[in-house]
Amino acid sequence: MGKIREIPLAALKLNEFIKNKVKEIAEEVKDGIAINALSGGVDSSVVTLLGFKALGGQLKTYFIDTGLMRHQEPQYVVSIFKSLGVPVELINAKKQFFNALKGIEDPEKKRNAVTHVFYKEVFGDLVKKSGAKYLLQGTNYTDVEETVAGIKRQHNILTQLGIDTKKAYGYHVIEPVIELRKTAIRKVGRALGLPKELYGRPPFPGPALSARVIGEVTPQRVEIVRKATRIVEEELGKTSAFQYLAILHQDRVTGMRNGKRDFGLQIEVRCWDSKDAREGTPTRLPFDTLLKLGDRITGEVPGVVSVTYNITRKPPSTIEAI
Repeated sequence: MGKIREIPLAALKLNEFIKNKVKEIAEEVKDGIAINALSGGVDSSVVTLLGFKALGGQLKTYFIDTGLMRHQEPQYVVSIFKSLGVPVELINAKKQFFNALKGIEDPEKKRNAVTHVFYKEVFGDLVKKSGAKYLLQGTNYTDVEETVAGIKRQHNILTQLGIDTKKAYGYHVIEPVIELRKTAIRKVGRALGLPKELYGRPPFPGPALSARVIGEVTPQRVEIVRKATRIVEEELGKTSAFQYLAILHQDRVTGMRNGKRDFGLQIEVRCWDSKDAREGTPTRLPFDTLLKLGDRITGEVPGVVSVTYNITRKPPSTIEAI
């Protein structure tokens, strides 16, 4: 883990942490320009507010529409930050991401493709146009831990793998919440005035819905898992679960509709109880809730004939499938 040391939740002093991080960001950027990658997740939203508090107009915040986000996510997130006084520019990069993911099925190759497009192509171009020398992003301690351990390469892990971001991409990366895990980051977000609808959101992967499509990622397959995700979040949003998600499987399965065979798609639902994502237990959802999920997903998502619920702990499972 190098020089990074976790700040445990019990040791986190919110006001002191915020004050120190704002000072660190301001001192590193000085009178320069920084750009910021806002995804609408808890981590990036907190980093956006820390960065704006430190830099004001010196911070250029972008929401990259990869085509891999939740239903109407780009417009939703941009509007919330506009209400907070933080200007956000929406960048349409759907074509670049889907072109990079075309034909790829291996999970690590998918993550590498997303990493390359995000950092080299999209933000590399924005850096040149803005003259920025710094990029703020919401890497957290668990991201680093899982990547360094070889469990799963998180797309935002760069310097911890020996990547010289200045040499590779043309800018330095600043990671204000890298010492914290998710629960602690939520508390920082609340202290900063972030709305609960953002700081209380379930975690969402950096590669977005591409991490929830097993097999090749296409616009059509992403739309299927996007619709299933919307249903899962509507049905499970009032639970106290740590995270909940829908996964589109690669293989088709036999089903039936109107008395005829329907060779269709399978969605897997996962719902987790966890404190920090290091370990997790499947949430004991009421059976009626599971039945409703099955009925809604098979009824509202075209082509889906089977819905399953994951009952495996982490470990040996991971929270996300890919």
